[in-house]
Amino acid sequence: MKKQYLKAVFKSYNQKQLMLLPPSLDEMIEPGHPVRIVDEIIDNVDDTSLLKQYKGGGCSSYHPRMLLKVMIYSYLRNIYSSRKMESALKENIHFMWLSGMSQPDHNTLNRFRSEKLKAVLKDIFAQVVMMLAETGHLSLMDAYVDGTKIEANANRYTFVWGKSIKYNKDKLAEQLNELWAYSQKIAQEELGDDTPTDFSPIDHEKVKETIAKIDEVLRGKTVSKELKQKLNYAKKHWPENIKKYEKYESLLGKRNSLSKTDPDATFMRMKEDHMRNGQLKPGYNLQISTNNQFILAYSLHHNPTDTTTLESHLEQFKNLYKKYPEIVTADAGYGSEENYKILEDKHIEAYVKYGSFEKDQKNIKSPFRLENMPYDRDTDSYFCPEGQEMKWIGTRERITENGYHQKYLKYQADKCEDCKVRLKCNKNPGNRILEINHQLNKYKTKANEMLNSQSGLYHRSKRPVDVEPVFGNIKYNKGFKRFNLRGISKVEIETGLLAIAHNIKKRAA
Repeated sequence: MKKQYLKAVFKSYNQKQLMLLPPSLDEMIEPGHPVRIVDEIIDNVDDTSLLKQYKGGGCSSYHPRMLLKVMIYSYLRNIYSSRKMESALKENIHFMWLSGMSQPDHNTLNRFRSEKLKAVLKDIFAQVVMMLAETGHLSLMDAYVDGTKIEANANRYTFVWGKSIKYNKDKLAEQLNELWAYSQKIAQEELGDDTPTDFSPIDHEKVKETIAKIDEVLRGKTVSKELKQKLNYAKKHWPENIKKYEKYESLLGKRNSLSKTDPDATFMRMKEDHMRNGQLKPGYNLQISTNNQFILAYSLHHNPTDTTTLESHLEQFKNLYKKYPEIVTADAGYGSEENYKILEDKHIEAYVKYGSFEKDQKNIKSPFRLENMPYDRDTDSYFCPEGQEMKWIGTRERITENGYHQKYLKYQADKCEDCKVRLKCNKNPGNRILEINHQLNKYKTKANEMLNSQSGLYHRSKRPVDVEPVFGNIKYNKGFKRFNLRGISKVEIETGLLAIAHNIKKRAA
């Protein structure tokens, strides 16, 4: 056995042997490696706007182009922590080559990401996309739009609800009214009649002044111990509570919730629900446009529904490229009257489903469906399956979250009580009422024609394999299911770095 061991031949191994000519890092990185693509693309980016972020003077700074390359390559390699980036710059030959052996610490990297990139990253992203368009990797004409929710870097249990704030303010106003009414009984003459007795709407200054006046009037009067305790508590806590509620209301805006640790985050239902109980988590609604699985544009939104995000997303697309896409394809989550009008006004060819599109394709022949009821334009009337005329009885207006006005016309039958098909037609008490949005129906008819055309069938079939895999790649291949930074401005930076890294990796594939 010993002789057989002596016959074995091993390659030379001398760990402490010094090299007269040490190898170049460039020789150790194979051609076509993603780090070379990052280096090549970022070298061709105009960094004038980035250089303007530096005021000059003081100690010398690391070159922003080098820091940008390191940041993008980190996101490409699924490294999102600035401390892990710092380690990679000391341990990984790809990072060493990219940085030219520079070793900025995690504070420098984090400041660069959070502060220097804030105003310029979207411009850099647009430049990268334009380079890819010029080389034929993508087209800015066709955009496939979709959204997903990504969890914020915030505590899941420190939340503020808009309805709770309203309830607490109303309750405090009611208690203040009761305290004021009680003090009136004791010293009505001293209080006077000119002070308001209604404290709604309420603000912290009004509460403070009123409590001070009540305290002054009741001073020296014989009052119960409970009232003294309540007044002391009110003096100590109520003005500050109202001030806190006012602060939260200004942060909420039109939203109904926010996180105390990231006030820009809204509580939303996520697909990644490990408890499987529909738990709400603080997050952002990320919208992207893609073409050939490259990201063309991205935008972040507080509101959880995709319907209300389309116009803002398209405006961001235009800000990047000075034009809208010529064709937009999206799923039924965007099929609203408001969005159809937006796309029409912007002269964008739209292939956007509406909520009942799939059901309409089944061509259900039920005479009780609204779509199958005859309509007479001359008399503005519908006719039920039994031939009874349903006349217009009024109009209802609805204002969407974005302020868009929708008009619904109401039509009602006269004699549903003794109708032999009543149970099939109308299960509600009284005569059946239809609510019709004629404008939306026109848009639906047009959308149906577009979606079933030859080009519509092509775009419908391409949408799921164009935009949805991008989200799959980001969330599962890159493991990015939660933001690392807080605040929508910093979260936008992370999204931009993620989008650039995705595009470059797709380019290198």
